[in-house]
Amino acid sequence: MTMQSAPRRRRAVAAAGAVSAGLLVLTACEKPTPIATVTVGTNSVSSEATCYNDGKALDTAALGNCLKDTDIKSITVDPEETVRFGVDPKIADNGWTILMNGQPLTDSSSKTYRTIPGSVFFNAQYGAQGNSTLVSVKEGDKTVKGLWSFKLKKAS
Repeated sequence: MTMQSAPRRRRAVAAAGAVSAGLLVLTACEKPTPIATVTVGTNSVSSEATCYNDGKALDTAALGNCLKDTDIKSITVDPEETVRFGVDPKIADNGWTILMNGQPLTDSSSKTYRTIPGSVFFNAQYGAQGNSTLVSVKEGDKTVKGLWSFKLKKAS
């Protein structure tokens, strides 16, 4: 009987070790950042932050690099449609602004939802150039705490 209990103990110890290792791996994962979403008609694209420091202020150098990021999600926009922006309540609590090509397009808001006519994003009067525009959601009023970027492509 002692011969059978030794293998069982080894399996139990091995199973406990595997569970412990799995928990260790899970605790090493980064927390996901809050989400920002852009919706046009029935199409939506959501993204975690391009730059985020767990709710703490980002420095100017980090922000400059974030605005140059090319690995961003895109959505096609018909200029006659409304573009809807939605943010996680955590972003709204700190105030947020929509940037177009790095320049403020809106005043800061603490709401979780905003709408803008699609034509604005392709209008030279607002700094648009060509058939695509970089649009960012900036969290924070006085200091920037996060940045979410999207590419809006003009529907042909």
